[in-house]
Amino acid sequence: MRQQSLDFLRTLVNTPSPVGHEARGQRAWLDYAAQFADETFSDAYGNCVAVLNKGGSPRLMLAGHADEIAMAVNYINREGFIYVRKMGGVDAAITKAQRVVIHTRNGPVKGVVGNVAPHLMKEEKDAKSPKIHDLFIDIGVPSRKEAEKLVRIGDPITLADEFDLLRNDLAVARAFDNRVGTFAVAEALRLLKESKVKLHAEVCAVSNVQEEVGLLGARQIAYSLKPDVALVVDVTHATDYPTVSKQQHGDVQVGKGPAITHGGCNHPEVVVRIEAVAKARKIPLQHEAMSSTSGTDTDAIFWTRGGIASALISLPNRYMHSPVEVVSLKDLEKIPELLAAFAASLKKGEQFKVKI
Repeated sequence: MRQQSLDFLRTLVNTPSPVGHEARGQRAWLDYAAQFADETFSDAYGNCVAVLNKGGSPRLMLAGHADEIAMAVNYINREGFIYVRKMGGVDAAITKAQRVVIHTRNGPVKGVVGNVAPHLMKEEKDAKSPKIHDLFIDIGVPSRKEAEKLVRIGDPITLADEFDLLRNDLAVARAFDNRVGTFAVAEALRLLKESKVKLHAEVCAVSNVQEEVGLLGARQIAYSLKPDVALVVDVTHATDYPTVSKQQHGDVQVGKGPAITHGGCNHPEVVVRIEAVAKARKIPLQHEAMSSTSGTDTDAIFWTRGGIASALISLPNRYMHSPVEVVSLKDLEKIPELLAAFAASLKKGEQFKVKI
């Protein structure tokens, strides 16, 4: 991967962007994307947009979500231990014994999620997994009064883990879901700008907020932008490690290229175009089926207004919603290339409609 792009990815992943508190991550994204855009802007809740070839047609929206799963300070007991509420799909079982950062108005406060030593625990035949309200954070103070000098109810909390290279082209981080999406749409803008290809479409790269708690930012910005077609970039579950059932969850492998999804919110004609563009550019694709929903912003975007022709492109991700998400940088590099090629393929005023 190009060094400047790798540095950008590292910055995105390492900049805390807890759901509902994405401003710092959005600032980093806008600063990078602005280099390749005609204009940039943000809306009331912090959805950010970088526009290339303003005034072109059709209007293409390339979207990824900026937020990461997080926790929030919910209660402080008499001894100064902090109890939490989850924001998004936090797994309480793997959050125990982790280092965390509480993001306060006065700066970060370090803490650890407490964990009772096995010597002090009663042996149970069927040990129950902890619930989120069982977790408590130790910030090293002796009382509620001292804790309240540092933190307050509602302060967001993220895990302390950061980006690292594992080996070969694999990388590990706590929040590839979904900084890889916002990375990809910004990089697609860069590729289009640097290629000097004649664009007919207006390309709006979007970094939207609050996906993890209901696809909320995508609904807002899709309604405002009124795109003619939208490509959403998110992560998908890799199933290439022990205990995961391929019969139930499909066969998706890290290192075998991005995945496209078929059915539901994925417009068949848009999917056909993605496949054609990928074939022409020799970009390997993996395939996924869906039932009622995709679980991504695509679900919110495609039914906005009268229906927006949309499709989902996903990066295979091992160990999703954990501090050790693992992805292939080679897979990731293919996604901006695919997005840019799709944008370049659009004819002036082109619309996607199901053929009847």
